[in-house]
Amino acid sequence: MKRLPIPSALMLAPPLAFFAAFFLAPLAVVLIASVTGNQPPALTLSSYVRVLADRYHWDVILVTFRIACLTTLICLLLGYPLAWYLVRIVRWSAWRRVCVILLVVPMFTSNIVRSFGWMVLLGRNGLVNHTLVDAGLAERPVRFLGTETGILIGMVYVLLPFVVLAVGNALARVDPACEQASADLGASPLATFRHVTFPLTLPGVVAGAIMVFTLAVSAYVTPALLSGGRISVLSMLIFQQYSTVFDVHYGGALSIVLLVFTLAMVAMASRVGEHRGIAR
Repeated sequence: MKRLPIPSALMLAPPLAFFAAFFLAPLAVVLIASVTGNQPPALTLSSYVRVLADRYHWDVILVTFRIACLTTLICLLLGYPLAWYLVRIVRWSAWRRVCVILLVVPMFTSNIVRSFGWMVLLGRNGLVNHTLVDAGLAERPVRFLGTETGILIGMVYVLLPFVVLAVGNALARVDPACEQASADLGASPLATFRHVTFPLTLPGVVAGAIMVFTLAVSAYVTPALLSGGRISVLSMLIFQQYSTVFDVHYGGALSIVLLVFTLAMVAMASRVGEHRGIAR
């Protein structure tokens, strides 16, 4: 294995030290806490047994990953057409910049502020319910707050820009000559998109999906506010254990379980993306 030159090694030292101090060290502390009890130094897996042997925790895990997967799917279904519009339809560069700014500006606002905004909009007397009732789409106000639907609306709003930016970047890299060649060979626009455009943008789709999924599965503020305490996700349980109950061992086990399940899902998504890319 070729050794790095000394200057390169010195350049890598600060980021590696930062990574070790602010990622590896806290992760090690959480991992150690999860396998120890209240009487150290005895090692025990009782916290993991408590998490994995209780049906309540499996229900919370299911809700957490269901919300994360649905958020990812909805963001992909909405984000791909929006990215296509920005990259392929919009010809006026000034309007494209305005659209990108409108897409990105909300990301500079705290999730707490945006979630409170959705609490007002989705409330019983909020704008959404008034619109649904006035349009005749609902006979009475619909309960959004305290439901998975309300959480999904807030999560999609917060995380949609990540998919749009990732897919838009991938679309911008697609050579129009490839699509033109497909059309010249007699392929329909749908066949061209299916066999040429989409496979070429698949890395951007996978990257956007992974970003959205990882952020959604670990989100705390939006589910906590829009659920009203009626629905629990793993991040809420972890926060409760660390901030209210002060049980670092149980909270550590919940954190490691969430991390392992998330890494497993991300690994599967990456492998699926790679295999589909090769197959294409």
